[in-house]
Amino acid sequence: MRIICLFNLKEGASAEAYENWARGTDIPGVNALASVKNFTVHRATGLFGSDAKPPYDYIEVIDIHGMDGFVADVSDPEFQKVAAAFGEFTDNPAFILTEDL
Repeated sequence: MRIICLFNLKEGASAEAYENWARGTDIPGVNALASVKNFTVHRATGLFGSDAKPPYDYIEVIDIHGMDGFVADVSDPEFQKVAAAFGEFTDNPAFILTEDL
């Protein structure tokens, strides 16, 4: 299963501070979870064929082994500290559950 998270930073949140936190804490922390196959974070840089601003600043792609294990991992009190920090940076992130066709 793949989870796609789309989000913008909260007003006043520093992109530099978020990206430093993501590189140093979020990416290695999520990738260390037993339930996660792979986790990447992407900065949106534009819309193909357009000069318009992308609707989201960042996209996360989380490939997991299974939902039950992932829920257990992210419910751990230690990981909740990472989740709380993520919430300090992000404005209403959308976590979209997907499956391959």
